[in-house]
Amino acid sequence: MTDSGLSPQEFRQTLGRFASGVTIITAKGDERRGMTASAFVSVSLQPPLILVSVDQRAHMHALLLQDDVTHFGVNVLSATQRHLSDHFAGRPGPEDQVPWFEHEGLPLIGGSVAQLVCRKDRVIEAGDHTLFMGFVEYSRYTDDDPLVYFRGQYHELG
Repeated sequence: MTDSGLSPQEFRQTLGRFASGVTIITAKGDERRGMTASAFVSVSLQPPLILVSVDQRAHMHALLLQDDVTHFGVNVLSATQRHLSDHFAGRPGPEDQVPWFEHEGLPLIGGSVAQLVCRKDRVIEAGDHTLFMGFVEYSRYTDDDPLVYFRGQYHELG
């Protein structure tokens, strides 16, 4: 280890040993936008707060910083939606296969295990990422199996 901490590669490899669900963060400014994210966490039950971490280089980062963008969505992907994770991570894939729907003007992803509609609560700069805390105003969910990400690969439960 150096004085500057772990290298980005070592840090990524180590944290890759933490199995996580896969989400798509959605928001709408001039156009709807989505971004694949595994850095999502529940913060508080009362009040209902969640947090997402967004790379400052991401298009979603600039969108979420806009004052007129007051809400964002969190879509927990199902085991059948790995193609959507790839699409929103910037890998080639047709936009017409995205099962968009709207809840009070906010774009969400149909077929997801869960969807959350969040009002931006706090914005916290943290290194090369920004943490967006959201107050959950609405949720819906199914009992479908989630998509899991572990050691740089997708997995399914079971």
